Amino acid sequence: MLDQNALDTLFLTARTHNKWKPEPVSEETLRKLYDLVKQGPTSANCSPARFVFVTTPEGKEKLKPSLSSGNLEKTMTAPVTVIVAEDMEFYEKLPTLFPHADAKSWFTGNQAMVEETAFRNSSLQGAYLMLAARALGLDTGAMSGFNKDKVNEAFFAGTKIRANFLVNLGHGDPAGLFGKLPRLSFEEACTIA
Repeated sequence: MLDQNALDTLFLTARTHNKWKPEPVSEETLRKLYDLVKQGPTSANCSPARFVFVTTPEGKEKLKPSLSSGNLEKTMTAPVTVIVAEDMEFYEKLPTLFPHADAKSWFTGNQAMVEETAFRNSSLQGAYLMLAARALGLDTGAMSGFNKDKVNEAFFAGTKIRANFLVNLGHGDPAGLFGKLPRLSFEEACTIA
């Protein structure tokens, strides 16, 4: 079992950050981050998430037109903004990722199953990204306030990849934190059957 400090880091005192210190996040750290993320389970090891680490001023300017007004400043000042995306042809990699069955055939020609699997599992991988970032000493701020079509056009035109959600990464400035919001109790959210 993890100690209390680890639980605090991952869940209990971790916060969604809105303001960032100007410290950069190195490529080495982003590679370590992905090395953790890719170990998280997905159905049939399908691993449909694709990650764009937007770190440069040019990349941020490319992303800027897609952002809602409430997410603009915090995204433009974050050292990294990750576009968590889903590859709608993830199943092409299944012969390598899941070699003990013909898993590719499960998806070929079944667009509804492709979309459901890609969305669910890329969302899981995005959550792994946030936990892995916290484990590496980074802060996170996930967002869905953006125009997906604009992100897809700017970053994924001509591909079968499409945006799911965004995550800002870096070292958060506590001055930008809101008060901790309430959560549902066990009785409100859970049932034991």
